[in-house]
Amino acid sequence: MHLLLKAGRAVGRTFMIGAATIFALAALPPATEDSKAGNVAVVVRMELPVDNLSFGEVRQLLLGDRQFWTAGVRVTLLMRAPAAREREVILKTVYRMSETEFRRYWIEKVFRAEAPTGPKIVYSNEAATELVGSIPGAVAFVDANQVPKGLKVLRIDGRLPGDKGYPLH
Repeated sequence: MHLLLKAGRAVGRTFMIGAATIFALAALPPATEDSKAGNVAVVVRMELPVDNLSFGEVRQLLLGDRQFWTAGVRVTLLMRAPAAREREVILKTVYRMSETEFRRYWIEKVFRAEAPTGPKIVYSNEAATELVGSIPGAVAFVDANQVPKGLKVLRIDGRLPGDKGYPLH
């Protein structure tokens, strides 16, 4: 017995799955909920001499009040585009602002010359992590389950994504 699955009209491909495959899939243990699910990780380059930030320091970074990690290493904020879940978490939890308030905040901050620029907009977690890897001082806020090897996840108040009490979820 074979089951035919259509992959979509645009592609027009048909895949055949044998009964043995279906039974093997049914025998797999149920998926367990990942403890990081729904958490947003703060990621930086490995060589950045920071491992832990207080929630207040994360807020200072995001508000543009802390513009340098160390002498000569400027903070470059990378924010997901509007409607991204990671952005919504950061706006709600850290900024405590709506999208409109956030935009107004950064327009006013740059206009008053309190910051050279606002956060850079990235359209995917992959783009964010790629830029973190290539821009010294860049910091991004990405899905904790999508952090590639080679980047450092910062602790917030001593906690990593998935730890009890981690604030960015």
